[in-house]
Amino acid sequence: MSTIALLLTGLVAVLHVYFLVLEMFLWTRPLGLKTFRNTPEKAEITRVLAANQGLYNGFLAAGIIVGLAMAQPVLVTFSLACVVVAGAYGAYSVSRRIFMIQAVPAILALVLRAVA
Repeated sequence: MSTIALLLTGLVAVLHVYFLVLEMFLWTRPLGLKTFRNTPEKAEITRVLAANQGLYNGFLAAGIIVGLAMAQPVLVTFSLACVVVAGAYGAYSVSRRIFMIQAVPAILALVLRAVA
């Protein structure tokens, strides 16, 4: 695998660990409120839902990290594909911005892994 593909794949994993932290631990804090353009009231009401979503983002990161650590390209590819699907659905259901932040890096990583 090329260095660029590996770095981009790692970036996707790091992003999803960051999403986990934002959604599970910072959802009602200033950074979480600003990032998700949320009000304190709405954030408090949706806190448990956000934590659940953060956990799933952690699983996506774990799939990529474990796949890289164990040299299991099928697991990495599957996890990246799941990120693309999650990003596409997020763009459809919440904001197009999600596609750019979540799905595009995963798509680029998949393409670079395929040609490497």
